[in-house]
Amino acid sequence: MTKILFAPMAGVGDSAFRTICMRHGADGVTSEMISAKATVFGDKKTLLLAKRTDEETPFALQIFGSEPDIMAKGAKILVDATSPDSIDINMGCPVNKIVKNGEGSALMKNPSLVYEIVSRVVEAVSPLPVTVKIRRGIDESHINAVEVALMAEKGGASMITVHGRTRDQFYAPPVDLETIKAVKEAVKCPVVGNGDIVSGESAKRMLEVTGCDHIMIGRGAIGRPWIFNEIKSTLFGAPMPHIPVGEELKEAIMTHLDLAIALKNERQAIMESRAQIAWYVKGIKGAAAIRQKINSALTRDAVAEILKEL
Repeated sequence: MTKILFAPMAGVGDSAFRTICMRHGADGVTSEMISAKATVFGDKKTLLLAKRTDEETPFALQIFGSEPDIMAKGAKILVDATSPDSIDINMGCPVNKIVKNGEGSALMKNPSLVYEIVSRVVEAVSPLPVTVKIRRGIDESHINAVEVALMAEKGGASMITVHGRTRDQFYAPPVDLETIKAVKEAVKCPVVGNGDIVSGESAKRMLEVTGCDHIMIGRGAIGRPWIFNEIKSTLFGAPMPHIPVGEELKEAIMTHLDLAIALKNERQAIMESRAQIAWYVKGIKGAAAIRQKINSALTRDAVAEILKEL
């Protein structure tokens, strides 16, 4: 059966938000990307990114890097320390500071290195599944998702997620569904379609056009974690979820914030949740003023008081 998965999102997809997504119907979540090199060198902050709640099941840990030995060692350390359900290798991040180090989507320039990294990580964490997340290519002159996917599968990848844009396109224009379709037709392992899934209809189109096995949602879930159950309603005829508005929306925001506080600490949780709260209230009358006030709030009670103005 088609799974609706939550994508790895640096700076957004922390344990609190992943847990919220699970509560609203996500069939699996992936951590924020974790540096294999920092893990090997014993960085404690890096290991904190690998923490999860009991509700986050199945849970994938995503690692990034460019050196096969380091990737394998880092993956093994993380598996031993946190017992994830799978390891995902990031080959799609388009951010400059990642790409300039030859990591993330830069790996797509070298399919043979893709094979080496995947095979080494598979060997290190076996029998745990290893998956790979890629893009359409680096730029319009180098559309090689099929080649990279085949090398990843040859290396032992058990699933491949394809974001239908090149590295140069970041998150616009619309995704190219034909590339995802081509990858699906080329490999034998399951393929996950990713990009521009913001509703039940866009999810349905992704599946119908590409033939992919599963779909993955990232930005479409920010401020709307109930999108997973919305999509299940469209695809499978499940009951349409109740969309919180008014007082219920305030309660949903505070539930998210309280979970973040429980997992971190009050000040850190508030600082890191400001952008999330802004997305929850987007499009609501008075949202701009609320966002401005939230950005200066330092306590849970202050946030709750500000939300009363909605």
